Amino acid sequence: MTFIQIPIVNTSDNPVPEYATSGAAGMDIRASIAEPVILKPMQRALIPTGLFIEIPENYEAQIRPRSGLAVNKGITCLNTPGTIDSDYRGEIKVLLINLGDEEVVINNKDRIAQMVIASVEKASWIPVQQLNETNRGKGGFGHTGIQ
Repeated sequence: MTFIQIPIVNTSDNPVPEYATSGAAGMDIRASIAEPVILKPMQRALIPTGLFIEIPENYEAQIRPRSGLAVNKGITCLNTPGTIDSDYRGEIKVLLINLGDEEVVINNKDRIAQMVIASVEKASWIPVQQLNETNRGKGGFGHTGIQ
C-alpha cells in the first residue's frame, strides 16, 4: 500500500487523523471545541476540528458521516461527501445535523466524521449534437429502464 504525504497543521489537542484498521478507507476526525455543542432535533452546526491540511494537486479530502453516529444518534453530515479542494488552506470544519428525535451533545475530542483522501480526475467537455443511445435512455431517479 502506498501512502501519499500530506502536510498537516494540528492546532487542537487531538491526535492527527489516523486509520483505525488496515482496511479502513477513512480516518476519524474529532471535534476541537471549547464548550460542548448541543444539537437539537433538525438543528445543524459547523464543528471545528483544529486541522489544516495541504492536499496535493489532483487529490481531494472527502468528509463523510460516521455510521455509528448515524445509526445510534441520528447525527450525519450535510453536504455529504463534503469536498476539501487541494487549494483550500483554511480549517477543516464539519457540518453536522441531528436527524434524530433527541438532543445530542457534541463534546471536545468526539469523533464526528471521517475523512477519505481520493484522487480527482479532471474533465474536458466535447460539445456534440447528440449522445449515444443506451437501454436506460432518459430514465431518471430510481428508473433503470426495465419495465
